[in-house]
Amino acid sequence: MNNANNSTFTLGGDLTINRMGYGAMRITGKGVWGQPESREEAIKVLRALPGIGVNFIDTADSYGPNVSEELIAEALYPYPAGMVIATKGGFMRTGPGEWHINSHPDHLAQALEGSLKRLKVDRIDLYQLHRIDPKVPFEKTLAFLKQAQQQGLIKHIGLSEVSIADIQKAREQVDIVSVQNKYSIVYRDWEPELDYCREEGIAFIPWNPINAGNILYVEKLKEIAARHDATMQQVALSWLYHHSPNILLIPGTSKVAHLEENVKAASVALTAEEMKELEEV
Repeated sequence: MNNANNSTFTLGGDLTINRMGYGAMRITGKGVWGQPESREEAIKVLRALPGIGVNFIDTADSYGPNVSEELIAEALYPYPAGMVIATKGGFMRTGPGEWHINSHPDHLAQALEGSLKRLKVDRIDLYQLHRIDPKVPFEKTLAFLKQAQQQGLIKHIGLSEVSIADIQKAREQVDIVSVQNKYSIVYRDWEPELDYCREEGIAFIPWNPINAGNILYVEKLKEIAARHDATMQQVALSWLYHHSPNILLIPGTSKVAHLEENVKAASVALTAEEMKELEEV
C-alpha cells in the first residue's frame, strides 16, 4: 500500500522507485532544442542522481530532439541496478519551442526504435504517449503500444494530458500504469484524474509543478519557506509530495546544486495547517 508518507511507489506492480525523481527536459538547449549550454554540467547532474537516491528519470525523444536521451546514456550507461528510465513518443519538433503532435503508429514505431537505440536498452521501462493525436483514432495508437509491449520493446505504458474518460478507454486495450498531466498547487484542473489514479493504483506525474505566476501563491510560499528555512520551490514540491501517495515528482534542472535542493524537498515537513494554507491560495 502506498501512502503519502511513503518515499517509494511501485510502478506497474513490479518497479519500486523513489517518488522523488528527475525530469530530463532541461538538459537541452533553449526552447528544449539542441545541445545544453553546458554539456559538462548536464552530464554531472545525471551522474549525481544515483548518489542522492534518484532512480526514476523521465525524458522523451522530443527533448532536443534526441539530446536528452543521448545524454542520459552517455552519463549513466551501463545503468545502476534499479534505475528506471521513462521516455515518451508522440511529438515532432521543427524548432525551438515548436511542438507538433504525431501519434500515428508509423511515427511511434520510428520514435520507439530511436529511443531504444539512444538509451542503449532492449526494452523501455515506461513508455508514455506524449499526447493523444486528434488526427489518429486512439484505438489505432493503443494497438501499436500493445503490440510493442507484446514484442517486449515496452515494459509498461503511460499516458500524458488525459482525462478519466481517456484513461478508461485506454484501459480497455492496455494496462495503464502512469498518467502525466500538468498539475501544481495553483493548477489543479486535473484533480479528478489524480483521485481516479490514486484509487486505481496508477502513478500520477505532475509536469510544470511550480507554476509560480500567482502573486498570492508566491507570497504564501515565501512565508512558509521562511518558517522551514527552505526555498519556495522546495515548499511547492513538498506540498505535491505529501498531497497524494501516487504522485511521482520529476523536477528538472541543469545544475547540480538545484538538483540536491529539489531532492531535499521531500524532507520539508509541512504541517496539516500549512498544506491547507497553500491549497486555499
